[in-house]
Amino acid sequence: MDRLQIAFFGATNSGKSTLVNALAGQEVSLVSELPGTTTDPVRKAIELPGLGPCVLVDTAGYGDPGALGAERERRSRATIDATDIAVLLRSGHPEDDRWLQLLRTAQIPVVEVPGRSLIPDHSLIPDLIRDLHEPLTAPNSLIPDLIRDLQAARPDDKPRLLTGGLVGKDDVVVLVMPQDSEAPKGRLILPQVQVLRELLDLGCIPVCCQPEGLQRALDGLSAPPALTITDSQAFAKVNAILPADAPLTSFSILLAGAKGDIRTFVESAKAIDTLKPGDRVLIAEACTHVPDTEDIGRVKIPNLLRKKVEMAGQAGHDAVVTPGLTPAVTPGLTGSLLVDIAAGNDFPDDLTPYRLIIQCGGCVASERLLRSRIKKALLAGVPITNYGIALAALTGILNRVVIPG
Repeated sequence: MDRLQIAFFGATNSGKSTLVNALAGQEVSLVSELPGTTTDPVRKAIELPGLGPCVLVDTAGYGDPGALGAERERRSRATIDATDIAVLLRSGHPEDDRWLQLLRTAQIPVVEVPGRSLIPDHSLIPDLIRDLHEPLTAPNSLIPDLIRDLQAARPDDKPRLLTGGLVGKDDVVVLVMPQDSEAPKGRLILPQVQVLRELLDLGCIPVCCQPEGLQRALDGLSAPPALTITDSQAFAKVNAILPADAPLTSFSILLAGAKGDIRTFVESAKAIDTLKPGDRVLIAEACTHVPDTEDIGRVKIPNLLRKKVEMAGQAGHDAVVTPGLTPAVTPGLTGSLLVDIAAGNDFPDDLTPYRLIIQCGGCVASERLLRSRIKKALLAGVPITNYGIALAALTGILNRVVIPG
């Protein structure tokens, strides 16, 4: 289940941190009379009455004339794409109206509250939570109504099945889950956990194995599985073993169907066949992690892309990377493509240099964040696909895999 992202915006020193601390009931953010105390967005996971699991995001603010003012504002704006509900603290700053328009243009529900002089004490927090639930009829709702407003502003959270209606009760579903060096020690990755839980809730019969155990798992079944779901990087191995008429998909493709725009991803994958030396590709990750030699986004996908271009008989060129972005460099491999990595919230403002964007599966990203990136790419005229769809295309089995929805 995605946590609701509630971000607090306002001019520097307008009381955002005080309000976040009051809601959390603890000192989440440093509070000071000095303007610009908060320099980076501060996040706190919390449960709010009537809203369930949420993340409170205390942004750096705007309107700081100091040397770091522009950078604080840039980092505050970077949080907009992942925001489900915005709380705007009005302190009479001339930039308040501009930020209200920015948030509304992004189609984010906005709850407006007075700034620092009227920040509530802890006794008013129950009323504040109630405000988050009610219609946003008053442009300057009082603090006691804030929680009620947030509850009403909550986006429609009707559950969307990851498996997209592909399976039902009593269906046998095989889950192929490689446990390589990228797999977290002692646990499964989030998409595997989410899909496995959903299959159990649906009354399916999941059979779990690694790629090396797939044939034995299939031999133990009295009939082919209703669906096989694999980690995208194991497509080639699984496809070679699985009967040609057995439905196959991946965890990343299921996530794309539930959170993103699967049709756009599939259509955009056609751009892979048009790539040529010197083209620039962006690998966009929603999380941050320290990669290793088996990293799917920074090593495996760039290698496959370069190999495809090189096999087409086109000369290779050394990789060049845009300043501020992380290069995808593989020792010993000369790349015919220019590959950049954007991790976490560092999604470029200017997408026009890219011939293709490949977004990660988005297991820790919200639907709003993924759809915002898709919209930005389409407005820039740049094809955007995701790891699962791209790997299916690069493996030559995109027409074979099952697409949800």
